[in-house]
Amino acid sequence: MKELTRAEEQIMRILWRIRKGYVKDILNEMEEPRPAYNTVSTIVRILEKKKIVGHRVFGKSHEYYPLITQKEYMQRFLKGFVRDYFSSSYASLASFFAREEQLSMSELEEIKSLLEHRINEKSKRDEH
Repeated sequence: MKELTRAEEQIMRILWRIRKGYVKDILNEMEEPRPAYNTVSTIVRILEKKKIVGHRVFGKSHEYYPLITQKEYMQRFLKGFVRDYFSSSYASLASFFAREEQLSMSELEEIKSLLEHRINEKSKRDEH
């Protein structure tokens, strides 16, 4: 899957939150200054071509809904991000965060705790 543009991602975040809606519903969820109706409509149709959004027809209106979950998108995006920026190495990604000086000690401890928890879960699963 191709990475979404900022505008496409903004619309997807709205659709993930509201679950389904017409272009006017998406527009109503956007912050001011809102884009033109036709702009949002065009972006939604692009998302359909990318097979990320589907629609149901009600007369002349189209109700749009996400075809993938936010979690699925995040997983695919992160996989591509790690591939493109860290040579497909999650260890390199973790190392980058470990060296990042803007992370507080509590953030580093939280990351460490999450990793330790995941390691324990994985070892228990591998033992069985």
